[in-house]
Amino acid sequence: MVDTKTPGDKTLSVPTKTLTLKPRVETGTVRQSFSHGRTKQVVVEKRGKRRVGGDAPATETHAPEPAAAKAAPAAKAPLSRPAATPGPARGGSGVVLRTLTEDERSARASALADAKMREIEERRLAEEEAKRRASREGIEQAEREAAEARRKAEEERHRLEEEAKRKAEVEAKKRFGETETKPAATPAPAAARPAAARPAGARPAAVPPARAPGVAADGSDEDEGPRLVRRGPGGAMRPATPPKATHKPGPQKERGRLTVVTALNDDVRERSIASFRRRTQRLKGHASNEPKEKLIREVTIPEAITIQELANRMSERAVDVIRLLMKQGAMHKITDVIDADTAQLITEEMGHSVKRVAASDVEEGLFDVVDDSTDTEPRSPVVTVMGHVDHGKTSLLDALRHANVVSGEAGGITQHIGAYQVTSPESGKKITFIDTPGHAAFTAMRARGAKVTDIVILVVAADDGVMPQTVEAINHAKAAKVPMIVAINKIDKPDAKPERVRTELLQHEVQVESFGGEVVDVEVSAKNKTNLDKLLEMIALQAELLDLKTNSERPAEGTVIEAKLDRGRGPVATVLVQRGTLRVGDIIVAGAEMGRVRALISDQGENIDEAGPSVPVEVLGFNGPPEAGDRLAVVENEARARQVTSYRAHQKRENAAASISGMRGSLEQMMSQLKTAGRKEFPLIVKADVQGSLEAILGSLEKLGTDEVAARILHAGVGGISESDVTLAEGFNAAIIGFSVRANKEAAAAAKRNGIEIRYYNIIYDLVDDIKKAMSGLLAPTLRETMLGNAQILEVFNISKVGKVAGCRVTDGTVERGANVRLIRDNVVVHEGKLSTLKRFKDEVKEVQSGQECGMAFENYGDMRVGDVIECYRVETIQRSL
Repeated sequence: MVDTKTPGDKTLSVPTKTLTLKPRVETGTVRQSFSHGRTKQVVVEKRGKRRVGGDAPATETHAPEPAAAKAAPAAKAPLSRPAATPGPARGGSGVVLRTLTEDERSARASALADAKMREIEERRLAEEEAKRRASREGIEQAEREAAEARRKAEEERHRLEEEAKRKAEVEAKKRFGETETKPAATPAPAAARPAAARPAGARPAAVPPARAPGVAADGSDEDEGPRLVRRGPGGAMRPATPPKATHKPGPQKERGRLTVVTALNDDVRERSIASFRRRTQRLKGHASNEPKEKLIREVTIPEAITIQELANRMSERAVDVIRLLMKQGAMHKITDVIDADTAQLITEEMGHSVKRVAASDVEEGLFDVVDDSTDTEPRSPVVTVMGHVDHGKTSLLDALRHANVVSGEAGGITQHIGAYQVTSPESGKKITFIDTPGHAAFTAMRARGAKVTDIVILVVAADDGVMPQTVEAINHAKAAKVPMIVAINKIDKPDAKPERVRTELLQHEVQVESFGGEVVDVEVSAKNKTNLDKLLEMIALQAELLDLKTNSERPAEGTVIEAKLDRGRGPVATVLVQRGTLRVGDIIVAGAEMGRVRALISDQGENIDEAGPSVPVEVLGFNGPPEAGDRLAVVENEARARQVTSYRAHQKRENAAASISGMRGSLEQMMSQLKTAGRKEFPLIVKADVQGSLEAILGSLEKLGTDEVAARILHAGVGGISESDVTLAEGFNAAIIGFSVRANKEAAAAAKRNGIEIRYYNIIYDLVDDIKKAMSGLLAPTLRETMLGNAQILEVFNISKVGKVAGCRVTDGTVERGANVRLIRDNVVVHEGKLSTLKRFKDEVKEVQSGQECGMAFENYGDMRVGDVIECYRVETIQRSL
């Protein structure tokens, strides 16, 4: 191989010095100081900017401001770099630099063109921003000039007011005889007053602050225009916004220290604003200290009221009320409740009048409102049929109405109260009849019937005479103070004795007309319809004597005869209207229930629009079934109805809670609670069809209770048996009683699934008898001893594997194996047990007769002696009943 060398070739020479990178970081040390005199020396690094290109100047210059450096950085860089020449350049190190290619030249040219375009665009945007800023500054200048004009006008107005005020003060001083030592002169402004006029040593009123460099003496800048603030590179100059004045425009007052020299100066010293304010406050204070006239208020005081509420009603401070209570020796807080008497004493002591009210005042004006109207008209009489069970009351009404109500009653007895209207065939006038049950359990129903009636018809069977419920009906009629007509029924029977009935009535102070009394008696037969017209004639005559009249245009009042919960119609109440007229749409209140009358149904089952006095109707629209015997009234609005019902519901809850808890009001109640603490309870849930039947059932069950066992009514209501009743019965292991009602499908399935017993009844006799038997099963049985005989021990034998056996002779009666025995020694019972062995000779026998000898052994006892007496008896368990 031959090496050739061309003279024109370039060679790359490598220096002998080692190639290294110069670090761009300069290091140094800094000493840090800490608390408690501690210091620490740390090493810090100072990094320089990285330069692009190798032709940067060697000497480091200060960098321009960041805002200026941001503007067109790419455009300035190519301009500061010299153009590259195609000739070769050789450094001192011997490295040959290459020339730029065509691509690099085009890239640099395009970058330079882009930089120029950006610079042109930024210049255009800056010019637009300057134009907008100039227009905005023009608007601000106009606003400042307007504000200056307003300020000058305000200063002029203040100056005129101050001048008028000074003139008024001068006039006031002249009017009150004050002499002015020096005439009042308008003080010259402080700026125009010569400095030479001030005495030596007096301080000027205001020292102007030192002027900052570059600021003129008059407080403005050197140039006339506003002070400009530079926004940034390439941006226009923006005038600075002048600071807002914090003080109110007006003449500057001279603020100097009051000395002897300034006090003796000729200038008149003005009165300060603070002085005027203090004078105004003093005048107002004197006016406020004047005693004010006390307002006398009428304070409404309920049964209990808080101290805060009482103070508000009197418009007094609560602390004053508490102060009065403390004077009386009672310490209270503002939220304490005081009674009405204490509140009345406090109110009267503070000079107010008192109006006492009670919670029951909401019922005032609801019933028995005196009607001054003379526009009255006759009304139909209300007749109540009463008497003993099975004496023919309902049959008599059926004969009068030409109806057949008896066939619909279970067991052939009346268990519901009914109201009907009958038209007299002779006079054509209507008579309202109320049919009451005769069973002993329906005492409350008979009492309700006697309260709402005008005339009582006492039905007595001619073949049965006066019975207990007949006597009760007589007492109800006497308590209601209403006339009575005796109807002697069943005179068609062969064993009828009307004279015996009249005689028995004399024992209860009922003297009929045939015996010289005042009570009308009529012999009737409901079966043969005998003398029914005469009975109606007597009723009409008695009503004519009573002269029954009322105003039918007033708001209605009435009495709920019966109430029930109908599945399709909701709560339904049978109401007897006593006063006024009841119309559809009226707002009604009965007991703790309210509602709006949706429909009125007559006794014939027809819908009517209104019901006048003495008309029985079924009312639909109550929120819930009211209780039988509640009085019904029409109120003016729903607010009054809610107020009345809420009060009554509250009273009902309180009474129920008091009866359940058994309030310990007296020693007798505490003793009765001790007696009944250990008695057994028979839990029941009772559902009935109407309120009257439910009331009768609950009364009968309550009478069954004794000191040992009693019926506990968990829930009683009107309507069908629901799932909630079954759930309640499951929780307390109770039985469910349904009187003339049935359980729905879901409730029956739940009861069958949970094993809850549901019993249905239609006759109150059967219901009371079954509950009586079930409650009797809870009574503890009675143990009774029956004496069998006595035996005397003649000899005691000790037999191995058996024990002691007594040889006895039966003295009287018989001795049975397994019977109870007593071992009597010296007339003292030493053992009670049972016979384990009874032998006659060698044979086991069941019994030994009197006079025979036998062998006897006791269970688990062997201490028998000769001469002891063995008494044999049997214990019998007898089940008790109520």
